[in-house]
Amino acid sequence: MTKKHGKHQRGQVHAKVDTKSAATASQAAHEPPSAARWARAAAEIADGVPHDVTAPPARRAAEGIVTIRPGQVCDLSAIDPNADGGLDKEASKQALAAERARIQTLQERLYAEHRRSLLVVFQAIDTGGKDGTIRAVLEGVNPQGCRVWSFKVPSAEEADHDFLWRYHARTPSRGMIGVFNRSHYEDVLVVRVKGLVPEKTWRERYGLINGFERMLTLSGTTVLKFFLHISKDEQKERLEARIADPEKHWKFDPADLVERKAWNAYQAAFTDALTHCSSPHAPWHVVPANRKWFRNLVIARTIADTLEAMDPQFPEAAEGISGMTVPD
Repeated sequence: MTKKHGKHQRGQVHAKVDTKSAATASQAAHEPPSAARWARAAAEIADGVPHDVTAPPARRAAEGIVTIRPGQVCDLSAIDPNADGGLDKEASKQALAAERARIQTLQERLYAEHRRSLLVVFQAIDTGGKDGTIRAVLEGVNPQGCRVWSFKVPSAEEADHDFLWRYHARTPSRGMIGVFNRSHYEDVLVVRVKGLVPEKTWRERYGLINGFERMLTLSGTTVLKFFLHISKDEQKERLEARIADPEKHWKFDPADLVERKAWNAYQAAFTDALTHCSSPHAPWHVVPANRKWFRNLVIARTIADTLEAMDPQFPEAAEGISGMTVPD
């Protein structure tokens, strides 16, 4: 009797599977071709994609920053890394708090609007101050609306793709502020200095990078690029400070001393990248960065001004909310 019962149960299972298969076959027979399904999905996706996105109105970087104009040959030796714009140190620290408050307010609107995004790129030589700048400038920003990515030596998977693949995968989605601590420019900087690819390869990448940034801009992502410009003497002091302070040993890599020997080669690589990749939609901003308080203020002010130019707006609220009451 038990066997019959088991056999009966198995028969029921088979019947259910057969019924399901028949239903699936029937549904497939009535489904439109894949092209039609894709068109229907694309129409739904398009409802949420802004069609009128353009680059924000051109806004000058904060006073004290040197913007490389498209077609201009960058000359880093002519830019004083000690420059402070004549600003007062203590007053600048207070002004930084006000700029951070502006960023926080505008970031909330950008996140709520969910139409566009901002990508902030930081490049510098070792000890240039990328980490410190990000901490100081974005303090208090809602982490739900901001992502920071640090790019180091490519993983095996990343190395198996084109050089832009790993960067494109980390660009900010709509409503987000994305921050690149080092970026796609590593592939025309360290790759060049260390001779990891032929010159023909890294030279062709300037055009590919410009196209990549233009594509991001046309897709609704504003690209803001800062090069933190420090002197060789300043780098020496910062490296010595890391060696002298046990709590900073984790930040020191003996390889930094080897890299320092290539100072001139890196300066040449930075110069070419700033010259060839300063475009109308994504110009390079050179920030005198020996004085950290000045660096932080002018970068925060530029980010706030850029967000203000984007002018993100809160979405329209559902009708009738103002008249609603919350039950006890």
